[in-house]
Amino acid sequence: MMNFIEIVLCHFESCFSRKAAFRWFVTITVGFMLRSDKLGLTSVIRDLALSPGSYDSMLHFFRASSWSLEDIRRRWFSAVMDHAPLYREGGFHVLVGDGVKQSKEGRRMPGVKKLFQESENSAKPEYIHGHMFGGLGILAGSVRSWACIPLSIRLHDGLQAAREWKDAAVSSSSHVIQMVEDAYQAALTFGDCLLLLDRYFLTVPALEKLKTLNSSGAAHMEIITKAKKSCTAYEKPGPRKPGRGRPPKKGAAVRLKELFTSQKEQFQDAEIELYGKKESIRYYCIDLLWGQKLYQELRFVLVEMDGIQSILASTSLALEPLSVIRLYSYRFRIECTFRELKQQVGAFCYHFWSKHMPKLSYYQKKDEPSPLERVGNEKSRRKVLETVRAIEMHMALSCIAMGILQSVSIRFAGEFHPGQIRYQRTPSRGRMSEAAVMHYLRKHFFRLLGKQPELCITQIIQEQQDESGTYWGSRAS
Repeated sequence: MMNFIEIVLCHFESCFSRKAAFRWFVTITVGFMLRSDKLGLTSVIRDLALSPGSYDSMLHFFRASSWSLEDIRRRWFSAVMDHAPLYREGGFHVLVGDGVKQSKEGRRMPGVKKLFQESENSAKPEYIHGHMFGGLGILAGSVRSWACIPLSIRLHDGLQAAREWKDAAVSSSSHVIQMVEDAYQAALTFGDCLLLLDRYFLTVPALEKLKTLNSSGAAHMEIITKAKKSCTAYEKPGPRKPGRGRPPKKGAAVRLKELFTSQKEQFQDAEIELYGKKESIRYYCIDLLWGQKLYQELRFVLVEMDGIQSILASTSLALEPLSVIRLYSYRFRIECTFRELKQQVGAFCYHFWSKHMPKLSYYQKKDEPSPLERVGNEKSRRKVLETVRAIEMHMALSCIAMGILQSVSIRFAGEFHPGQIRYQRTPSRGRMSEAAVMHYLRKHFFRLLGKQPELCITQIIQEQQDESGTYWGSRAS
């Protein structure tokens, strides 16, 4: 296990221009894998028994110029490709994307804005002030031991006012388009991919961006998503009528919701495994044109299960209807990854802010300039961008820590039983959970390192610990 963790972490050494930066990268990532609380970087110091002076050095690491965030992301993609047991569907890797909103009270945090939450959970308020992220993951393991390894989590909203700043790598595109771009960047490493998305991602700009990216020929990606119940598609145009004028681009309009009634006899019965259970469903597949002024041919699969009706859409016309239904059911795995990132690794428990950032007003009017628009001089803008970079680096390290934990739980699933590690009221039949792996590492990490003093991570962590060494000796024994 420790050898595997070392191989993955040492894969990033070339991303850092200074050895000290790489050492802090290893220390913080391992700390995220062990942390017993989510009280900022101080939890890393406590759980790894680091010297108290490490706190300032770790804060400086997140704003250092000795690393490139894009290089670290690309290296993480290649590490997942080389070391994670990825799942394939007919020669395609399966990517999963979704947005996640995190409430933040910091009024000097860049990117914080008022956000609307579409949720049926009564515990969530309708509006929050916080950050809007776009998360991307890739499926690994097998049907019985699923894991959605997080590849990247980036800020997708709240920074548009900074796109004209010098050296500001801020996209002016919408959250939907940025998600497609992020997935295609991953496809350049993993090869041909299927991208599973939620229903609000089915838009004309997203399909146009996908078509443009696929035309480059570097990689090929298809999208599987869900359509709204009010979705309207079009039949293919019939033969051109004689006379002047342009040929028609579309045929008769088809309201997909009405097909559940008008094509009721055409529905087929099938039994399929969804969310770990055998389910009886009825489905109907039809290829239609969709999108005003785009009219791209999509495969629509109408599904009825236990009285619930859903409409799925796929840009690939070669996928079987049952494959589309089964693949879309895997999309929920990224929600489980977001939950583990929040509850276990503490990925969203960051507190990066800047005194150069103007204070956010919770009662700001629409015609008033945003805090980013009020940042004037170059020094203040540079400091604000460093804060944004620190936030995204924190999310990148959290993704790496979570990905290593998930890979360990899949690779060593046969060696450990969850009940042997800690008590569980309902033991899992598949792989160990991320929480169980973290519990095991917290309990045995120092003993495992003490058995392998030659490891690079052992030497790095020992160098950062308290000089007296009393804590290390007691834990290693």
